[in-house]
Amino acid sequence: MTLIKSISGIRGTIGGRSGEGLTPLDIVKFSAAFGTWAMHQIPANGKRPLMVVGRDARVSGKLVDSIVCSTLNSLGIDVVNAGLATTPTVEMAVPLTGAIAGIILTASHNPGEWNALKLLNRFGEFISGKEGEEVLLLAGQEMFEFVSADRLGTSSDKDFLPYHVQKVMELPDVNCEAIRRADLTVVVDAVNSVGGITVPLLLEALGVRKVVLLNCIPDGKFAHNPEPLPEHLGKLSDEVVKSKADMGFAVDPDVDRLAMINQDGSFFGEEYTLVAIADYILSKTKGNTVSNLSSSRALRVVTELHGGQYLATPVGEVNVVNGMKQTNAVLGGEGNGGVIFPALHYGRDALVGIALFLSYYAEIGKSMTEIRAGLPFFEMAKKRIDLPAGTDMQRIFSQIQLNYKGFPCITSDGLKIEFPEGWVHLRKSNTEPIIRVYSEAGSLKEAEQLGNRFVQEILDFVKKC
Repeated sequence: MTLIKSISGIRGTIGGRSGEGLTPLDIVKFSAAFGTWAMHQIPANGKRPLMVVGRDARVSGKLVDSIVCSTLNSLGIDVVNAGLATTPTVEMAVPLTGAIAGIILTASHNPGEWNALKLLNRFGEFISGKEGEEVLLLAGQEMFEFVSADRLGTSSDKDFLPYHVQKVMELPDVNCEAIRRADLTVVVDAVNSVGGITVPLLLEALGVRKVVLLNCIPDGKFAHNPEPLPEHLGKLSDEVVKSKADMGFAVDPDVDRLAMINQDGSFFGEEYTLVAIADYILSKTKGNTVSNLSSSRALRVVTELHGGQYLATPVGEVNVVNGMKQTNAVLGGEGNGGVIFPALHYGRDALVGIALFLSYYAEIGKSMTEIRAGLPFFEMAKKRIDLPAGTDMQRIFSQIQLNYKGFPCITSDGLKIEFPEGWVHLRKSNTEPIIRVYSEAGSLKEAEQLGNRFVQEILDFVKKC
């Protein structure tokens, strides 16, 4: 069993002993801590505080949902339960309802035995690292004040999915007419989670002619590993070819990541979801973009070609969002297929990603493979180094930086070194003695060679110490 308490929330495998897995006791403690923290952020003004709770379709969802909502009610908080809802849907529902905060019950791309509580502030955005530390402190102290029977909060149900779809449809950059004229056939793999409801609903509203559904029964019985990577999407690729579809879409269980399949069954590339949409948005609105340090250089190239400026932030959605606000960016996100379009809201959103990409596709009049070939080409390699417990990671980074002092180095999140032909990003794990090595270059072979070079340098340095 596993339980991970972090500044971004609590996640773990269902069951086991308290403190070792995600048990009912752990769920109560963390829900109470977050509810207590949220109530301290906003004056009551004589009104009962309100929170929004939504969940993906994993099997443990109903159990976790009932415990979270009951705990919040016990604090005197009213709950609007969004039921089966995507992460971005809940993010939009929080400010819509005037809630003091929100909780999303999803372990994102983790397997079905996992679940998690993801925490939103009153703006429907993920809480900051400092705020997360405050919640963890409250959880550790267990100083919660529950209300008497006559002051218990209430719970009500509301489906926000139609609202989410409607707001996407209303965006000026979503060209519904062009999408209808394109007469598209699209295959959808929603890994049997909430995307099985929301993505078909969106595609129908956009005017997609034919939608082929694959793993779209929202029963939480994941048909494959839920992370939308090429090795998990073989059946989607086969179905795109079999159906002679124009493209395939895959989303993760909470629908904040979007991966795409070309008409020939090949993988468009998760890094290129954001890049392609940037090419579309920047052709209409000049502006800046933001992604994290481990995302492809292709976004910077496309942004600069359109006359904008690009910013790379530390990994983490909250960091990307902060960077977008600082630079007034028109688009941002992460290279895992996470698109953030602030004209809708500040959060990764596969639904808005689908609508914007389909608009791009319909307007440009090219096939998926032609679109991909027209974007800057880079390949990425990802590796990990397992090191002995107690290894001084910072000492390793300092030595590597010294070895490459002639090249631009970024130290805001581990160490990233920029080379003319590519880059390498070294990040340490917060929970294990592991260094993750991300590298990118003009070909996969070059990216692998670059990554291997740094793996070997790190291992050689550790041996000498």
